[in-house]
Amino acid sequence: MGLFWDLMQQSQISDQQNRANSLEGRVAWLEEELHHTKVLLVKTLKALEEYTGQDIDGDGVAG
Repeated sequence: MGLFWDLMQQSQISDQQNRANSLEGRVAWLEEELHHTKVLLVKTLKALEEYTGQDIDGDGVAG
């Protein structure tokens, strides 16, 4: 019974490790996507401010 219990625990530990790795991978991907989205948003905002000549983001500078 002890060997069976050890195998069961090892399987559960392995499953948990796989879930953690998968979660870490998803979080890393989401962080990268967020970075790219922020960069695109800043570029878009700058282009929009230059086009309209208005300070849209409230930083005191248009463009």
